[in-house]
Amino acid sequence: MTRTIFITGTSAGIGKATAKLFASKGWKVIATMRKPENETELNQLANITLLPLDVTSVDQINEATQKALALGDVDVVFNNAGYAVLGALEATTDEELVRQMETNFFGTVRVTKAFIPHFRAKRSGLFITTSSSAGLMAFPISSMYDASKWALEGWAESLSFELGQFGIGIKNIEPGLVSTDMAERSVFPSHPAYKALAEKFFAVLSSPETTMSTPEQIAEVVYEAATDGKDTLRYVCGEDAKAMYAQRLAAGDEAFRKSIKQLMLGN
Repeated sequence: MTRTIFITGTSAGIGKATAKLFASKGWKVIATMRKPENETELNQLANITLLPLDVTSVDQINEATQKALALGDVDVVFNNAGYAVLGALEATTDEELVRQMETNFFGTVRVTKAFIPHFRAKRSGLFITTSSSAGLMAFPISSMYDASKWALEGWAESLSFELGQFGIGIKNIEPGLVSTDMAERSVFPSHPAYKALAEKFFAVLSSPETTMSTPEQIAEVVYEAATDGKDTLRYVCGEDAKAMYAQRLAAGDEAFRKSIKQLMLGN
């Protein structure tokens, strides 16, 4: 039986790679993005249907959900749409604060809520969400991005108990750095008081020693999560994320926080 996955944020990066991988595995893919009329690759693949969706629009979420379900049964929803606000909190506008949470957190929550009745009625289904290693460990110059991902972690863990009684699963994918175009879609507010810290932060991110995963590698983890049949909440992926999270677990929260402080502030 052919299975169907609904994916948000498929115009680039992890979302596009995941859409292509699932289509290659014989799945039906409903790929959503803000401007599907600009897509030139996914619309050439037979197993993929494009739908418009801006996850900050409740009306578009409801419309896309209805259109998807009108096409047939949906088995997996992959909440992937997101971007990053990277800058000191003091430099960030209220509009930037709100939009970060509206996209990364509330967008995921609302898409999930829209599909729950369908999954509950058939007593099966799976929600997968692109969280981040930044949802398990916080870093400087990214407080709102980290907050959006930490919110997803607590939300998903709580929801796993609510949905589990109906045979519905929820899983989070926690990659480290991924070589995508997210920088082009992200926001970088700056403030002179935090210039040195920001420069250090971005220098670490762009260091030749910093390892990055490819979108295709993360897509493979999404496929694993969708098909392994395990009741597992978190999938930490990427060698950088795995190593750093292991370090945090081994050292404990405060010792790990001090190591980040020393790396970024030198004290």
